[in-house]
Amino acid sequence: MDLRQIRAFLVMAEELHFGRAAVRLHMSQPPLSRLIRSLETSLGTQLFQRTTRAVTLTAAGEALVEPARAIVTSFELAASAVKSAGQGEIGHLRLAFTGIATHELVGSLSQEVRRTHPGIQLSLQSASFAMPVLDHITDGSFDLAFGLWPFVPQSIATSTISEETLVVALPHEHALADRESVSMADLEAEDFVTLPHNPGSLTIERLHSLAHAAGFSPRVAQTAPDTWTILSLVGAEFGCSVTVSSVPRNVTFPKVRFVPLDDEQGPYPLLMAWRRDDDRPALHEVLRLAGTLCPQELCS
Repeated sequence: MDLRQIRAFLVMAEELHFGRAAVRLHMSQPPLSRLIRSLETSLGTQLFQRTTRAVTLTAAGEALVEPARAIVTSFELAASAVKSAGQGEIGHLRLAFTGIATHELVGSLSQEVRRTHPGIQLSLQSASFAMPVLDHITDGSFDLAFGLWPFVPQSIATSTISEETLVVALPHEHALADRESVSMADLEAEDFVTLPHNPGSLTIERLHSLAHAAGFSPRVAQTAPDTWTILSLVGAEFGCSVTVSSVPRNVTFPKVRFVPLDDEQGPYPLLMAWRRDDDRPALHEVLRLAGTLCPQELCS
């Protein structure tokens, strides 16, 4: 059986007239008759009873009608799915994000994808550190990621979606909490709460480089696994912490004050990253949508 035979059979089953069925199928009667005979031959049974006055379905023909309709419907669904995938309307993407700086973007992008491309499924995965995420993009574990990276491999493409500056999180009653900005030299006597050391961590690397430029090594009193815990510890007066400017826009800690940190190297780009050779339409539709959510002068 092939699809042309099945379609011809269904039209014949509806019309029970070779002339009318041939018109609907945009063909002449002889080729239609050959299609029906070849289908009957392949099935080893007669599907239509033909007389000089009428054409009727045999019992075998009646039994074939519903399965034949199911075959045509399945084919049309498959063709539609392939077309939708090719147009970026359906797909499954694994999205990784690091830190509070990316949370608002992830929420906005997920909402926009659901609104405009409900056939695209996003699987979300939070990560503690940005650099390992790049390895997971390279090996195919993730398809797209948001993060702050000092460098990326050549095999990964990126686009800037916002810019971050550094701020210092201080206990709300700290002597520096009401300042318009602070320098790293102002913090020489302070204890710091940080993430565990991890190569490629923007805040950790800038903390140490700015402190060394100011002539001291930062005294780390406590490490914590994530920004939420760090801020809780800052509010409990364990020390201060260096973080990025989107954090106070995304979270509220009544016992913490955020003060801009003087830093001549900022601002720092918040990037979205993906494999350069990944040409799936669904991915590029999501990249396009992400681009609509960032300031136009930054999208690149």
